[in-house]
Amino acid sequence: MATVGRLFGGGLLVGTTVTSVLIGYLMNTRKDETVVNRMVSVSPATDPQKLRRSEQILKYGVPDRGPELRYYANHVLCYDQAKKTPVWVAEHITKDHIKGTANRKHSHFKQDPDVPVQFSASNGDYWHSGWSRGHMAPAADSKYNQLAMDETFYLSNILPQDIDNNSGFWNRFEIYCRDLTKQFTDVYIISGPLIVPEIDANGKKFVKYQVIGDNNVAVPTHLFKIVAAENNPRNQNEAVALAAFIVPNKPITSANKLKQFQVPLTDVEQLSGTTFLNKLDKSKTRNLCGVDACELISGEKLELYFTARKLEYAKSEKVLDNIWNEFRAKGITPDEYVIQVYQRKKKEFEQKDHKVSAVLK
Repeated sequence: MATVGRLFGGGLLVGTTVTSVLIGYLMNTRKDETVVNRMVSVSPATDPQKLRRSEQILKYGVPDRGPELRYYANHVLCYDQAKKTPVWVAEHITKDHIKGTANRKHSHFKQDPDVPVQFSASNGDYWHSGWSRGHMAPAADSKYNQLAMDETFYLSNILPQDIDNNSGFWNRFEIYCRDLTKQFTDVYIISGPLIVPEIDANGKKFVKYQVIGDNNVAVPTHLFKIVAAENNPRNQNEAVALAAFIVPNKPITSANKLKQFQVPLTDVEQLSGTTFLNKLDKSKTRNLCGVDACELISGEKLELYFTARKLEYAKSEKVLDNIWNEFRAKGITPDEYVIQVYQRKKKEFEQKDHKVSAVLK
């Protein structure tokens, strides 16, 4: 297992110890709280004299970084108004959440209506930036409901992600998390960005990251994902399966295994400045990668996954056939699902053409 003392470079682990550079936020979720209540929420001190003095100091209001938590149909997140990206995004998925009729072709990337425009990224920030719009709560985790899927396209759930990483390794990682619902009734996932310090030639450490667009959207150097899986009701002898991972925000080849990026949960906490799963007794958990192999799907299966998606989104019979022929030219044997999607779409276009011909007659 990797540790926070080993920095990532080129998809491999090298380096030295690093320290956290993030600080906690004020834990307020309501904007109409009194100064006294907000100060008590931050500090256990209840000295009346200090509280009265705090009211004088903060006469014109407490500096506000926005709500600590933002709630959606199928995810919850903490948003960084300065970096214009999430701090973390939490999900709870079951086998019922990942099946249904919701379709991403009906969803659109757009600003979160609950995030003030001055603190939001825009689609224009990503255009021609060289970075893709990477979901932290994946759209496919909300196939049960179109609204839930639409909300995953809010830019509050998005960050600048390496294009190859987004469509490759990270996508396979997300599919793995969904596959866990085949053996666990409940899967809890927390994902987010990290800025990992770099070491220069003189051995000095720096926090350095790119920003994109007019809104200076921060590009993370790494991404993290925490996964906790359990069966409900849980057998008293069956502990929660837990694992944490830190993945570089760069291309990662299919030769790399997920286990290479597993780290202690405390490493993610140290780098993010956040405590996770504080209601879970971690001393009684099992290593997820010990319970399960933590094996990602193969490149061939990923190709089948993308082919099915392309076929689903084909807007004409000609496009459908081109996608099918290009896929068959790769020499990959289609599975039953890909065949079903192709045949269904083919039939839909043929019926549409038949109706048009009937009208023209």
